[in-house]
Amino acid sequence: MTVLLETRADITLDAVDRVAWRGEDVDISRAALERMAECRDAFEALLESDPDLVVYGVTSGAGDGASLRLSPEQRLSQARRPPGAGASFGTPLPERVVRAIVLARLANYLEGHAAVRPVVAQAVAAMLDGRRLPRVPLQGNGGAGEVLALSHLFMHIGEQIELREKEGMALINGSPCAAALVADAALAARNRLRLAVEIFALSVEAFKAPLEAYSAPLEVLWGDEHETAALRDLRALLKGANPERRSYQAPVSYRILPRVLGQAYRALAAAEKAAEISLRSVTDNPVFIPPDDEHPHGAVFSTGGYHNGQAYPALDALAAAWTDLCLLAERHCDKIGAEVMAWAREGLVPTLDQARRTSIFGMVQPAYWAEAQHAAQRTFLARGVAGQNDVLLPTFFAWDKEREAGACLDAALAMLAGVASQALYVTGREATPPLRGLLAAVREEFPPIEELRPLGLDGERLTAAFTARVYAPDRAPESRSRYL
Repeated sequence: MTVLLETRADITLDAVDRVAWRGEDVDISRAALERMAECRDAFEALLESDPDLVVYGVTSGAGDGASLRLSPEQRLSQARRPPGAGASFGTPLPERVVRAIVLARLANYLEGHAAVRPVVAQAVAAMLDGRRLPRVPLQGNGGAGEVLALSHLFMHIGEQIELREKEGMALINGSPCAAALVADAALAARNRLRLAVEIFALSVEAFKAPLEAYSAPLEVLWGDEHETAALRDLRALLKGANPERRSYQAPVSYRILPRVLGQAYRALAAAEKAAEISLRSVTDNPVFIPPDDEHPHGAVFSTGGYHNGQAYPALDALAAAWTDLCLLAERHCDKIGAEVMAWAREGLVPTLDQARRTSIFGMVQPAYWAEAQHAAQRTFLARGVAGQNDVLLPTFFAWDKEREAGACLDAALAMLAGVASQALYVTGREATPPLRGLLAAVREEFPPIEELRPLGLDGERLTAAFTARVYAPDRAPESRSRYL
């Protein structure tokens, strides 16, 4: 399959899912190529029409050389230099994220705002044809914007094509990395949140919690769309639940479940919105405005479009949501363990030893919650190069922290799933029909416990399986919830 791009509105979360996560390639429409050629001609006419025009990185130097005016010869020499130096280093970003960056790079080009020739845009799009992409480091990407990271990715295009004025700048300026990172996190968050709802619903059934805390009338009483989604998802998953329930109200962690999940849904919705806006946003500097009645050759503005101010707060919100769910998973594990021990003392479980087996996770769960808390600290702007008065864009940091908090939640959910599975096993109960497939999959990696064994190996296997599910292509890209 091929994703056809005609305007920047075609670069969406669904396109990222197809191109970055599923490996589809990209083609640029004839209309877009013609529009790019027209804008390039207009840009060159603009440069010729006004010898005093100052265009950053074109008629002036770049970086701390912005105050220097260039001669025509110097302009040409600057244009032909390789775009950037690729100086950052460290752990490479996953291939899917790099593909998303390449896709997002095209948003500046499709409607002519980068003033690049069609051949440059086609060279960028061709990078998504399945070839091995350059390594882009996660660490070390300081300075304003994303020049260092993008240099690694697009330096080779300057070797393939003789670049003209502004084209090298248009390869490494803007904020396609921020757009790609928040889009990647949003796609993973869809899967992670589905998984979390399923595991928590399994916990509700294992604990025999009363179902009144998830009742439909609460939707109107609370009046929040995200909490409504959580309530409906939980009810759908608990359909056909065992009628034998606890006779008095559930513990706090069970009653507040739809509220806490609702906040996670809210964070996901914010990340999706930030991704959709960022992916289609024109972020080039300087940015070219195509010709109109007032500007027959177009216009060029220097802006701070390369600074994405919404991606890293959205990533922080996801990390906070994962941290809260880590705590809720720990609280559920604690209550299920205590309840199973009570059942054993009442003779409802074959042996006290069977009931005690998963209690060791009471020592493990808090460590993952603490690690998630550390990762979920708020991300702030930072200083960059002093001479240019730079402000460092922290999206790379925020994405890495969100990923770490999410990994902690995967582990916390794996432990909760193992404990819930054991509670059902020792009491001889089934999961609800919508959850039986999940329970079977859990038991493939974390079998019911009949004799002592190192449970860390089970937890590790199940965590790996959950993480693989999180980063698998979205099974329902049209909706954040499978059950709504």
